[in-house]
Amino acid sequence: MYFFLGNLSFIDICYSSIIIPRLLYDLLSDRTTISYIACALQMWFFTLYATTECYLLAVMAYDRFVAVCNPLFYPVKMGRKVCLQLVAGCYLVGLVNASVQTTGAFRLSFCGPNEISSFFCDIPPLLQLSCSDNYVSKVVLFILSTFVVVANEVIVLTSYSYIISTVLRMQSSMGRQNTFSTCSSHLVAIVLYYGFLTFLYVQPGGLAAVEQDKVISVFYTIVIPMLNPVIYSLRNEEVKKP
Repeated sequence: MYFFLGNLSFIDICYSSIIIPRLLYDLLSDRTTISYIACALQMWFFTLYATTECYLLAVMAYDRFVAVCNPLFYPVKMGRKVCLQLVAGCYLVGLVNASVQTTGAFRLSFCGPNEISSFFCDIPPLLQLSCSDNYVSKVVLFILSTFVVVANEVIVLTSYSYIISTVLRMQSSMGRQNTFSTCSSHLVAIVLYYGFLTFLYVQPGGLAAVEQDKVISVFYTIVIPMLNPVIYSLRNEEVKKP
């Protein structure tokens, strides 16, 4: 669990660092422009870490499923090698998704005015600036985003269905309480993160509501990474001990 939490913290730091320093610079500077290459790099790294975190949360749900439902086999099923492979797989999927999404967005033509209606180079507001046919890029964004979010939601729901079933069969009320306490922080993080991603990307008409999406973007790019350490720490007895 702590291995995955460490990777989650690293990802949160990375993709927040891609957004916040540039945002602070723009707020303090009279010149709020970003170069073509810098915009592409910001989009690529952000998509990489956002996708990786989405899959890592699903892996953490599977980790809790094995710990609760198959505790005797946990050291075998979730050994160091398996954990490393799962995290590497999360980064690999993130790398592929980031490359496809960024390439699809920047193959379009931009005739001007090139003013992004957002505080960072995200895919939906960038597609709105294109003067060429962006239908294919919108479809690719919708399909890939749907696959990433929905596939991980299925893994999470399946894992927690087995967890809840196992917990309800426990004879000890203390055991049920400890298990729910361990899983509740992860559930809160999942609901927040997947909820905002679904609202922004997994809806056919979502690309048209760029203005209202600015507020939502603030939450999943800045607020949620700050909340994750608080969410997990408040439910962790070892952290709460003096």
